[in-house]
Amino acid sequence: MTLLPTYQDVVDAAARLEGHAHRTPVLRSSTADTRWGAEFFFKCENFQRMGAFKFRGAFNALSKFDAAQKKAGAIAFSSGNHAQAVALSARILGMPAVIVMPRDAPAAKLAATREYGAEVIPYDRFTEDREAVTKKIAAERGMTLIPPYDHPDVIAGQGTAARELFEETGPLDALFVCLGGGGLTSGSALSARALSPQAKVYGVEPEAGNDGQQSLRAGHIVHIDTPKTIADGAQTQHLGDYTFGIIRRDVDDILTVSDAQLVDAMRFFAERMKMVVEPTGCLAFAAACAMAESGGLKGQRVGVIVSGGNVDLARYAALLAG
Repeated sequence: MTLLPTYQDVVDAAARLEGHAHRTPVLRSSTADTRWGAEFFFKCENFQRMGAFKFRGAFNALSKFDAAQKKAGAIAFSSGNHAQAVALSARILGMPAVIVMPRDAPAAKLAATREYGAEVIPYDRFTEDREAVTKKIAAERGMTLIPPYDHPDVIAGQGTAARELFEETGPLDALFVCLGGGGLTSGSALSARALSPQAKVYGVEPEAGNDGQQSLRAGHIVHIDTPKTIADGAQTQHLGDYTFGIIRRDVDDILTVSDAQLVDAMRFFAERMKMVVEPTGCLAFAAACAMAESGGLKGQRVGVIVSGGNVDLARYAALLAG
């Protein structure tokens, strides 16, 4: 039986992150509140170090390495944000890092990962198994693999974002969180159940990649082909054992949104809140907007985790212009 991380692990992670991770702002939008008749609280992880919530989980995991692990270093596979998070955390903690990244990852994310000092090894996400590639290199070099989501220390670190949100806002009626592999959603659920137990917790996926939704409905982990969506951070094929265990127990539902809805949310953030948010970072708000449009959030206090802002500017401009 898999021993799932707990809220105490989130509390312990917060102590490790103190002085290293930014305590990101919780922003408001009078336009959103007025338009949908609810109070929205945006936890802006696009202002986190390396531009996304992923820093929290990566730093928490790497900070627990023993001397031998630290000397050999960390290895990870990622489409971009976890890559940058492990690379930056490794640099701060003084250890080598290798990142296995898809060849078609956003140019800005590839460049940033290298700039943080990591060695990048490319692979083809449509023909190669990234986990197999990474495990082979890890075995050859004796490095410790830190997966992007299915790891207790990663989940605990990600849960600190929602913890900070609830500390600032108090109890909420609903919390919307983007869902790829489930690290942020499961960590957020741990914090929600401890600090705002009545809150409805929703994970949000792209329509093309609804493996989490299928898994929740089926009662077991469902594997899918790599989805084609502008939400590159949510192009996962399946949840993990740890993340699914928590999601199945603590998440109320998993919702989906279209790429067009993501672009609408990106545009709202840009025009109304003056924020650059990557497509994956818009998943939670896009779903909240859809539910609010139907009157489902009337009069409620709604938390939205804006997961990241790492997007190639040329692509960002093209999406908004399209």
